[in-house]
Amino acid sequence: MTFNKTHWAATGVAMAVLGLTGAAHADEFLDMAKKKVATATMAADKWDGPTTGPKAAAGKTIVFVAADMKNGGIVGVSKGVEEGGKAIGWTVRVIDGQGSVSGRTAALNQALALKPAGIVVGGFDTTEQKAAFEGAAKAGVPLVGWHSGEKPGPNEAAGLFANVTTTADDVSEAAALWAVADSGGKAGVVIFTDSQYAIAVYKAKAMEAVIKKCGGCTVLSYEDSPIAESSTRMPTLTSSLLQRFGDKWTHSLAINDLYFDFMGPTLQTAGKKGDGSPKAVSAGDGSEAAYQRIRSKRYQAGTVPEPLNMQGWQIIDEMNRAFAKQKWSGYVPKVHLVTPENVGKDGGPKNLFDPDNGYRNQYKAIWGTK
Repeated sequence: MTFNKTHWAATGVAMAVLGLTGAAHADEFLDMAKKKVATATMAADKWDGPTTGPKAAAGKTIVFVAADMKNGGIVGVSKGVEEGGKAIGWTVRVIDGQGSVSGRTAALNQALALKPAGIVVGGFDTTEQKAAFEGAAKAGVPLVGWHSGEKPGPNEAAGLFANVTTTADDVSEAAALWAVADSGGKAGVVIFTDSQYAIAVYKAKAMEAVIKKCGGCTVLSYEDSPIAESSTRMPTLTSSLLQRFGDKWTHSLAINDLYFDFMGPTLQTAGKKGDGSPKAVSAGDGSEAAYQRIRSKRYQAGTVPEPLNMQGWQIIDEMNRAFAKQKWSGYVPKVHLVTPENVGKDGGPKNLFDPDNGYRNQYKAIWGTK
């Protein structure tokens, strides 16, 4: 087969057009990432939650069963539940599942033995504790979850009145797009997750999908490591990843800030600067330690925090709706991205994301306790 000059000229033009198309697509994706990051970092100062609902049910006792009180996000939301519970006039007890399946089973059984009016499932999946959930249903005890599945709202199959959370897709997208924007569309990413939790896998896969849409970005590794064992696993894992990828590793994405609690010393020993690569961004939950690292620019560049204290109040409101036999509120908080540039806003001086939107007074007005 022979080709004339006209053919080669046409082929060259076609290849040039394809190259321009690819470059244009990459530029469009990067521009989109920058715009979405800008929106996610805006101040959260307007109330967009419920304004009507049932008045406060009197004299209730509820139990908050925590997956693991070493997890800063769970601690934060438990404090919000206690604060909101006090405002509505209820008694709140907290039981620690201590980071294991057996511990959570024991904690749930202990909670059921107390015969509370309601139980809050703090930070673990409904599928893991099916027997205990069925026991609660038989006893007529309503269950409200926090991060107890991939999606917000009711889960009738699991017996969950409502799951309080931001939308996992939006949280994951915000974290991943920050890495895309920060790298100029050339991020080399390691993703950290824990396959014990369906929500963790869901968020990790969602972040991976975003990075793979970025033509110049690479997912270097997808690391499944138990979050409860981060203190012992992360130093060695961090060292191994540095040896494998070196400077190709520009960004870390994790489903929780806890992974980054134990990376810094290893990175420092390796000569990595606190505000340099690999830059760490978490798709939840916005722990106090994470805020401190972001503020001081030491081995964490961002987090997509849950409004933990506000979600504690929402949990109380959802539980009150369950007691009144009403539907859940339908409220899903919007995502918010915290970086060194805005870490001092929206509750930042307190080292947590606490929206300045008047949520306490809004809920008190609904409950009639203002």
